[in-house]
Amino acid sequence: MRNRFCIVLAVFCAYLFSQVFYDSLWKLRSYTSLDEVYFTKSNEVLHKFDHIRRYDLDIGNPKLASNSYIDNVTVLHKGPPLSGPKFTRENATLLMLCRNWELNGVLKSMRSLEDKFNRNYNYDWVFLNDVPFDQEFMEQTSAMASGETYYGLIPEEDWNVPDWIDKHKFQNALIMMDQQGVLYGGSRSYRNMCRFNSGFFFRQKLLQNYDYYFRVEPHVEYFCDFPYDPFKFMRERNKKYGFVITLFEYEDTVPTLWETVEEFIALYPELVDFKTNAYQFISQSTELNERELTTSPATDYNLCHFWTNFEIGDLNFFRSERYLKFFEYLDQKGGFYYERWGDAPVHSIAVALLMKTDEIHHFDDIGYYHAPYGTCPRSHGARLAQRCVCDTEPSKQNIDLQPFSCLPLWWKNGGGKYFMG
Repeated sequence: MRNRFCIVLAVFCAYLFSQVFYDSLWKLRSYTSLDEVYFTKSNEVLHKFDHIRRYDLDIGNPKLASNSYIDNVTVLHKGPPLSGPKFTRENATLLMLCRNWELNGVLKSMRSLEDKFNRNYNYDWVFLNDVPFDQEFMEQTSAMASGETYYGLIPEEDWNVPDWIDKHKFQNALIMMDQQGVLYGGSRSYRNMCRFNSGFFFRQKLLQNYDYYFRVEPHVEYFCDFPYDPFKFMRERNKKYGFVITLFEYEDTVPTLWETVEEFIALYPELVDFKTNAYQFISQSTELNERELTTSPATDYNLCHFWTNFEIGDLNFFRSERYLKFFEYLDQKGGFYYERWGDAPVHSIAVALLMKTDEIHHFDDIGYYHAPYGTCPRSHGARLAQRCVCDTEPSKQNIDLQPFSCLPLWWKNGGGKYFMG
């Protein structure tokens, strides 16, 4: 009896095991079949546009999970640094004005730009300082750079307060603007920096052999892979100045700047072509931004300027006779010290007046952040292709459509978004 029970139990267990085994096998076959279906569908989507898309030839097959069809997609370089007879690096450099104690911020900016752009191109880095760079700074920045590094000491006459500035008047201006809470209103070194960046950076010996510069500052971040070499873009498209962010200047820092500019225009009318320049960008009403200014009704200046902590420029423009006349006229008025004229409005006004509008370019496909503001490409396809990590919603991280942004005015009076015309 006991043996019969054991036999029945064994048969039952064998039956139960077989049912579980065949059920699992069936599920496995179903999953395999389902995977095959998804793989087939994914493969069809991947190759749907092979006849017009260029990735197979230029950058290899993208991963299925990140693939996105983009019409006329910009080809991103992936792989080892570009070299060989077919590759020509532009006559350009990455430029940073910084100090030894800013090393951590310098390395952060370098790492971001090297990862997103320069590791593929190996452009030189030029560092400028009003005191000698120390060994640690040079060692660590050289290690971070993919290109050559050069270190320059700014001559005292290019950096310090000039002798002809009225020291008593200057001291009173420092005290008054500091008490009024003007940003950097009480800073001497900030004024030296603004004057240097306005009229002397391009005269430095280390920059004499370059045609283009890309200004970089400590503690900045680049959100996306660069879709192309911006230096090459500038040369091929005959662009002389490129920016990513434009906003309003602090009015209290430039109370007499525009009247000085108007004097310059009256003195040198042959240098300013209102038919081709971007005068409308810096003079038109700001009604698009719903922002009221407190400037005198007698002035046309709307305070719009390009944020110069990111700028890519043609050094030959700044070396030109017309720009030198512009800077020297402004400089002799003393506004860099008696007020607090910044290099951003000075560069921007010069670019808007002395260049043709089509020589100025908005790099709307470069993601960038400098505290407290940033910008992020609006195109969904571009953000995927360029591996952007940024927010497109209006915020301080993306100020393009914020009330304090001048970008809508650039779209209307400059270029890039003609639907606002």
